[in-house]
Amino acid sequence: MGPRDETEEVLLPTRRRSFGSDDDAFDSDSDLSATDYVDRPKRRRPSPSPQKFSPRRRWCTFLFETCGRRSKCCIGVVGAILLLWLLLTAGGVFVYKKVQEEPLYGQSPPWYPTPKGGIAATWAKSYEKAAKMVEKMTLAEKVNVTTGTGWQMGLAVGTNAPAVYVGFPQLQLQDGPLGIRFADNITAFPAGITVGATWNRQLMYARGKAHAIEAREKGINVLLGPCVGPLGRMPAGGRNWEGFGADPYLQGIAGAETVKGIQSEGVMATIKHFIANEQEHFRQPWEWGLPHAISSNIDDRTLHELYAWPFGDAVKAGVASVMCSYNQVNNSYACGNSKLLNGILKDELGFQGFVMSDWLAQRSGVASALAGLDMTMPGDGLRWANGESLWGPELTRAVLNGSVPVDRLNDMVTRIVAAWYQLGQDDEKKFPRQPPNFSSWTNEEKGVLAPGSSSPQEEVVVNKFINVQANHSVIAREVAAEGTVLLKNENLLPISRQGLDAAKLKARRSIVERATGKRHTGKFKVGVFGEDAGPGDGPNACKDRGCNQGTLGSGWGSGAVEFPYLVSPIESLREKFDSEKVELHEYLDNKVSFSNKDSSKVAVADLELCIVFVNADSGEGFAKWADVSGDRPDLKPQKGGDDLVVNVASKCGSGSGDVIVVIHAVGPVVMEKWIDLPNVKAVIFANLPGQESGHALTDILFGDTNPSGHLPFTIGKSLADYGDAGQVLYLPNGVVPQQDFNEGLYIDYRHFDKKEIEPRFEFGFGLSYTTFKFSNVAVHSLRHKTALPDKRPSPAAKPPSYSIVIPKKAEALFPPEIRRLDKYVYPYLDNVDDIEPGKYPYPDGYEVQQPLSGAGGAEGGNPELWAINIEVDVDVKNEGPVAGAVVPQLYLQYPAKEGIDFPVKVLRGFHKVFLKPGESKTVKFSLTRRDLSYWDVHFQNWLIVEEGEYKFLVGGSSRDLPVSGVW
Repeated sequence: MGPRDETEEVLLPTRRRSFGSDDDAFDSDSDLSATDYVDRPKRRRPSPSPQKFSPRRRWCTFLFETCGRRSKCCIGVVGAILLLWLLLTAGGVFVYKKVQEEPLYGQSPPWYPTPKGGIAATWAKSYEKAAKMVEKMTLAEKVNVTTGTGWQMGLAVGTNAPAVYVGFPQLQLQDGPLGIRFADNITAFPAGITVGATWNRQLMYARGKAHAIEAREKGINVLLGPCVGPLGRMPAGGRNWEGFGADPYLQGIAGAETVKGIQSEGVMATIKHFIANEQEHFRQPWEWGLPHAISSNIDDRTLHELYAWPFGDAVKAGVASVMCSYNQVNNSYACGNSKLLNGILKDELGFQGFVMSDWLAQRSGVASALAGLDMTMPGDGLRWANGESLWGPELTRAVLNGSVPVDRLNDMVTRIVAAWYQLGQDDEKKFPRQPPNFSSWTNEEKGVLAPGSSSPQEEVVVNKFINVQANHSVIAREVAAEGTVLLKNENLLPISRQGLDAAKLKARRSIVERATGKRHTGKFKVGVFGEDAGPGDGPNACKDRGCNQGTLGSGWGSGAVEFPYLVSPIESLREKFDSEKVELHEYLDNKVSFSNKDSSKVAVADLELCIVFVNADSGEGFAKWADVSGDRPDLKPQKGGDDLVVNVASKCGSGSGDVIVVIHAVGPVVMEKWIDLPNVKAVIFANLPGQESGHALTDILFGDTNPSGHLPFTIGKSLADYGDAGQVLYLPNGVVPQQDFNEGLYIDYRHFDKKEIEPRFEFGFGLSYTTFKFSNVAVHSLRHKTALPDKRPSPAAKPPSYSIVIPKKAEALFPPEIRRLDKYVYPYLDNVDDIEPGKYPYPDGYEVQQPLSGAGGAEGGNPELWAINIEVDVDVKNEGPVAGAVVPQLYLQYPAKEGIDFPVKVLRGFHKVFLKPGESKTVKFSLTRRDLSYWDVHFQNWLIVEEGEYKFLVGGSSRDLPVSGVW
């Protein structure tokens, strides 16, 4: 989600689709799946009339009404703004001229009705409790539970309304994936991509647990994280850093462990964004003047084996909520796509919680309810903060006129209430029935409870400044250190507090003296270069961290937080170096002058060690910094980072000084301009380390922690190396931008393997200060090979049943005793006299009940898919001089099968193991049926290849796999 974009308010459509209208019927065809396109007639989406819907005309009307004829100054400002807007939307205007017709809306079969929650044994008791509560609710209370109250209509970024008479409280929903957004006295944890780089399941869980403790103590019910979508198809994607890496298995494990950690504290986790929201450009309607969001067009197998895979892990882990994404999938909005929400998520994966929309990702009313959406956020409909909801009173009307079945509303509410019980949030000692103890909208102690409303309100204490950090900095530092990847080390690291240890120092100075004839004496001279080494203007200088200045601790957007502090690398280096032995010289700028006119600084030519810091930033599409509009324009270090490294390397010690390069980045960074320079002796990829950045880095530099991070993505030698699939669509290619995932399964290392491209650093790569040896692979078969899993089991529990009689109209009337707040979304209607049941234009196929998936049957899918079929053992020994953690990785090669294309290899296992010098351990990998299967589009199920041999390759990265076994 993202905060309100001021440009968006006037660019959104003026006509709102209402319940029961023809437009809603059109939108209710938002039922396509990511299955292969089918040859069937489709509706064409209504194209906006140039006269009635022109964005420019709305701009002119809005500005004229705002300024009138009273102010020349205002008219001048208006003119400048209008000119700027015309330039920004030029791409959209071009498309309108070139493309006369929008693509067909809805390109896959419908999937109705929505499967009811309550079939899983693990949720049975919660559904029983929920049913008793829901059957007592009035229509208005049910609508309250499913509908947000509006943007800034509570203290959290999202709130629904309570069902007061039955005792169900208002839920408080808050970003984000790396900390509590907009809150004070919280921990800024390392970002998801850093967590993925740890390859440490225990740390993934521990970070999630600490995050949830802070959320609960701040009064939050629902955390809007973790994030496993985007998966990372495009290395320059703006929000890749919120997830855990560019592989579905790694994402799935990290996501599931985070969910378990969060929900161990009773906080509801939200896995997001479902699904295929892989870039920020055109993610929402009316960007670039275009009326619709981008469409990610994906085939059935690719959807299952890549993009939906980690969501399956999260559902199996019991996640309470799934957030659907802004984009379209196969030309249907994800939050109104019945095949995705009903067919795949709720039937096939057996999801028992509730589906919420991303903020304003809901694009229809009745249609989205029928398609499987359970909660709309923030409550406003097609425009930010206008109080006009697609649900709220409109959902009340839709139930009364019969267009939304009572049965569907009951399931929506029951799923939400059951999740509340499932996490134990009925315990008022842990979850008091009161607003959060902080406000997302003001830093002052006092404020109003609904600041988005202009109605008069009493000021109350909204910020209690409660410190919830506890000792979580320890976890943050550990994650940051273990998520730091050592990419290059030519016998330089670790350094010592005296600069280099005695032996290294003597050898180095001897080499320099022979080469230059100049003898170095006195203190060891170290130079630190680059803005990224320093504090800049502080970590919170820009709103939502939406700029790149100072050291980079996180990306920007709704996934970022207010840092309580950020330890910059230079602060920690000052602490760690022994000032009696080391002269530390600081050049905290990317445009360093090497003229040495500043007599207070030593000449760069006299430095013996130079540490250069560069970075690359990105974030959510509502903010732009420099030429980074959410997505990065390239994979280069930003702010002249390449030139900085080259210049320092050429002048440090007159070209003979040792150079260490440290990179903080949101994703892969191309480093071809300097990686092979002879005096660039070490490269450290520190990802996005959060508040403990400097401390974690010096833990690695000085050897207090042996580096054990491994890349969660591939670093290529150019952006072109990633192929067509790796390129962000920066300019629209139609009225509805089309992004075809024609590469199928081949992204990141799978693409590099298939095309036989040599990366600079492969997926899973990471060095250590010690060495490890792999040996003695043993494969143990626990089950016979059978192509298909067992038959889908009968439900382990029975969903609740309720009366389906339409409630009395009187339940919907606005109670006279309630004082209305402007823009607050209420469930009530002022008049119900005009509501009569009528014929609603349901989408094609709505009356045809779909067959249940053979891959479904329980939480996470058919239980047979999660049965352990194979165990693979491997021995690992630390053959080096120091203790360290090793990450054995297991990759699977499928047997050949006619007509089926398999990647060269896929990740199917990893563990992190600590070994003392000389110590050996046996590591066991347990592979499920799902791990061994591929998605068959004919059988619509997961199949094992019965003929031929599966091969299991084990080693330290995707291209360092020295031992193997077969099944």
